Amino acid sequence: MPQQQLILTIGRIERALSRLERIPSGVQTAARDSDLLERHEKLKAETRAAIGAIEDILAGRTS
Repeated sequence: MPQQQLILTIGRIERALSRLERIPSGVQTAARDSDLLERHEKLKAETRAAIGAIEDILAGRTS
């Protein structure tokens, strides 16, 4: 099981590196930073919502 998890993790790292390599070198840093910040905020909001849903399930407050 741990070996399978390691293989999956390595695959994720390889895919992330591949995406980074495809970023055009001419893209301005500010535009990338703005996009990254926006994506980060969206991910935080989605994570908070998911944790809230899990807490509701654990507390027996399902809808």
